[in-house]
Amino acid sequence: MMFMPGRDVKQELAEKQAHYRRLEGLVEELIPQHLQAAATISIQEMQCGDPQCAPIDTVVTLLFESGGQGMFGIPAEAKDIDKEELEHSFPTVEVLEKWFCGEEAAWPPTEVPALRFNVGTQVLCRVGATDWLPGVVTQLWYREAQWPEGALAPYKIHLVDGRDIFAPADIDQVIRLNTGTQRTEMPAGAAGDLSSSADDGPQRQQQHHGWQDTKADGAVEGADVVANSE
Repeated sequence: MMFMPGRDVKQELAEKQAHYRRLEGLVEELIPQHLQAAATISIQEMQCGDPQCAPIDTVVTLLFESGGQGMFGIPAEAKDIDKEELEHSFPTVEVLEKWFCGEEAAWPPTEVPALRFNVGTQVLCRVGATDWLPGVVTQLWYREAQWPEGALAPYKIHLVDGRDIFAPADIDQVIRLNTGTQRTEMPAGAAGDLSSSADDGPQRQQQHHGWQDTKADGAVEGADVVANSE
């Protein structure tokens, strides 16, 4: 906890605790009634070491009698947070209910990173240590049924030799734009398939363990595009 030099430490601590209690009351008001009685609210200020963020973050932790918990941060000191700012940062009812049930739920939700290529883009895919083949992107955010939940590959590609593969990462060492003259035809039925095969679409980019090992010098081992099992 940070204190300003030259001030009475006890007074500053009392003021800070008063702001924490005020925020606890506001948080309690925003928790749905069916979860309020089961929730314990904790407020803390934390110093952020990232030069891109606020110097002090206020962290709200919710502990539920069920054993579930969750937390979220607000990039400001507790004394500067009003109800409007708290409402803007507050988790949705769905997220709160998941926390209550002991389920993991990211808040704020992780944004899906933008991909470099679209469906129909002509690309070159690494299929061996030094081997590359032309192909065409047929699907974004591809997944297979046996993969762990949330595991997604950025691209599914139809190669010029007829194989269908997926790229485990959206990096030039694995897949890059084909600027040559050789073109790969889009297979029948694949045109316009812009989404992942996951039912609800991608929630985050998650590399399948073992697909790639990035060295300090930027080289990538084990990151060839992979034949899909379908």
